[in-house]
Amino acid sequence: ATNTYISPNMVAQSIVNQFCRSGRLERSIQTVRAALRERRDATCGARDRHLPDARYVTPEGGYFLWVDLPEGTAVAELARRSAERGVVFEQGSGFMIEGGESSLRLAYSAVPPDQIEEGIARIAEAYRELPAPARA
Repeated sequence: ATNTYISPNMVAQSIVNQFCRSGRLERSIQTVRAALRERRDATCGARDRHLPDARYVTPEGGYFLWVDLPEGTAVAELARRSAERGVVFEQGSGFMIEGGESSLRLAYSAVPPDQIEEGIARIAEAYRELPAPARA
């Protein structure tokens, strides 16, 4: 693949060029930033209400919230139980060479703000049902 050159076709390039020159790019960026901020705030607020013993740092940007649960929390089991409730997340261990077993990554960018509260509440319900040693 080192000798492959791929580029968008000229029509697509022209569309992007016109979009950028028209001033709509900046408006689009502001719209996306506002939507992500609203979703981030909804996720952090719901986490505060439903998982008070979890730790996190409010992201300044991006699409995800990294959550650290108490040491020893069985996040794999939590993922399974949450999925049974219709909510999925990524286990933290999938993003680290070592560690992350008690962490999870919540994606909020594609979830409407009015659904975030319910999703976090379902994760919290699954968390509370974990056996005590698995909850730490």
